[in-house]
Amino acid sequence: VFSPPQGGAVGLCPGLDSYESRSEAVDAVLRSLRQEDSITCLKGWRDEKYSVMPGCSDPPLMWMERAATSLFGVKRYGVHINGYTVGESGEVSMWLARRSRTKQTYPGLLDNVAAGGLAAGVGIRHTLIKECQEEACIPSAIAATARPVSTVSYTYEDEEGVFPESQFVFDLQLPADFRPRVGDGEVLEFHLLPIEKVKELLASDDFKPNSAMVVLDFLIRHAFIEPDSSLWHKSIRPVGD
Repeated sequence: VFSPPQGGAVGLCPGLDSYESRSEAVDAVLRSLRQEDSITCLKGWRDEKYSVMPGCSDPPLMWMERAATSLFGVKRYGVHINGYTVGESGEVSMWLARRSRTKQTYPGLLDNVAAGGLAAGVGIRHTLIKECQEEACIPSAIAATARPVSTVSYTYEDEEGVFPESQFVFDLQLPADFRPRVGDGEVLEFHLLPIEKVKELLASDDFKPNSAMVVLDFLIRHAFIEPDSSLWHKSIRPVGD
């Protein structure tokens, strides 16, 4: 399946010349390694297929089990939604999710109102609406009003491998009388918080790190904090911490 390393890089055998052949051959190796129970990241196997591609708009070369992508440093993409409300006098509040304490990653930490990875063959807008419905019971008619606003990119490394990631960020203004509800069990509870409280929490260790960056991006874009403020610098910490 794999060619001998050259220049520090591992390649696939030339005979694997199609999307399906590459995907199936690598998946068979990964499943065998999973049975050996010796590679940390494979213990979190999810049965989720992620695309392997040079860039998000490039044709995928193959798919790979999500849990294994960090072994090869495969770039992963996702969607994060800033859910917020605007009061009668113009004050802005933000909906935050508290992750389930049984989540494989970052259990019990604060998160965006909805977020999820881009599975192989699934588009950004479809993922947005799907995650809003599944995680927060936000109707598709409301989720569809979310505005694409930015991309947050970063790379971190831990005992499971290397994680280069880019998150497509959306702002979603929710009706003042709407309350997200726990859907698929990935969220413990939701909180509607004033921006000042969000800023306070952002500088703490209570946030999932990449979600903190997404919220920080929201606060900067909406001029709730200035780029030179101490909050910005306190919030910039290694994603894998």
